[in-house]
Amino acid sequence: MMAETILLVDDEEGIRKVLGISLQDAGYEVLTAASGEEALNVFRTQKPSLVLTDIKMPGMDGIELLRKIKKESADTEVIMLTGHGDLDLAIKSLQCEAADFVTKPISDEALEIALKRAHDRMWMRRRLREYTESLEALVHEKTQQLVQSERLAAIGQTITTLAHAIKNIIGGLSGGMFVLEKGMELSNEEYRAQGWDMLKGNVAKIKNLSLGLLNYAKDREPDFELCDPNRPVREVFNLMLPRAEDAGVKLKMELAEDLNYTLLDPEGIHSCLLNLVTNAIDACADFECVNRTLEVVIRSLSVDGWTVEYQVEDNGCGMDAETRKQVFNNFFSTKGSKGTGLGLMITRKVITEHGGAIELTSEKGKGSIFAIRLPKKYDIAASKID
Repeated sequence: MMAETILLVDDEEGIRKVLGISLQDAGYEVLTAASGEEALNVFRTQKPSLVLTDIKMPGMDGIELLRKIKKESADTEVIMLTGHGDLDLAIKSLQCEAADFVTKPISDEALEIALKRAHDRMWMRRRLREYTESLEALVHEKTQQLVQSERLAAIGQTITTLAHAIKNIIGGLSGGMFVLEKGMELSNEEYRAQGWDMLKGNVAKIKNLSLGLLNYAKDREPDFELCDPNRPVREVFNLMLPRAEDAGVKLKMELAEDLNYTLLDPEGIHSCLLNLVTNAIDACADFECVNRTLEVVIRSLSVDGWTVEYQVEDNGCGMDAETRKQVFNNFFSTKGSKGTGLGLMITRKVITEHGGAIELTSEKGKGSIFAIRLPKKYDIAASKID
């Protein structure tokens, strides 16, 4: 086993020689230096774990040497050698993190106690480091296990909800096949047409589910471009106006005219608004109400702190408190077996990619408002656009 190295620093050659022999007898490999400057050079090349230094030396004194050593290697223990009249300096050295001090003339017993104290400090520091590293490793391991468990739980939940959506589609396909076969068996044209429509509808659901899953799985940055925030609103309004009329729903558009051109992904925002307007029209079409005209309003607003706020408001069936809690959950659909829940999943994902926010206010029997807010990226007055 290699002997532990100690650096002995004293400007008196006699002390270095006598004390060096004593330390060698105690089992140390002894390095010596006659000044603070020489000691610092030896320390930097040899890296001893222990330093025994006189406090009073010409040039760099022991206190300054102690500070420099501690600055370069906080784990190195330094024992100070001092005369009887240097108690203030000895106390100052302890304040500078010296392990101990021994007064001259040096007795073997006092030196042994000081060295033991230094070794105890090194042992405690080593154990503390080992304990800390062990604790950090344990925390890392448990964190990874927790992340894995949460990931598996999320996958399990996703699989469960996806399986439920697929089960609903399969049920619709089976029902359509049954009606179609009955129509063929009974030569009933109405049954055949009804069954065929059911099959086409559920095949469309499979297509939409597959495309929705692919879109949701895409990890991409929004394709930002400088454009009029009202552009996606106009496009969705014109696209959905015929569908709203067919459903007996009045579709309205309200635009804020003071919006600046800004950076956004128009295709992504278009898909979000399209999904929300589609849901709003369905919420009105499925709601039997004779007291009011069912309508959907798509609007843009100028809001402090945001570049734009989009709202899709309907006065259809609305949602109860339990539904409102789940509406942004993966694969949750307010349409029951008629929907897949992917629309709001993708909408929330696109808004998150923009750094924006989406909120819902709704009341059962009175309607709903979905609000999308986009952060300021880069605005420029419309008058400055060629």
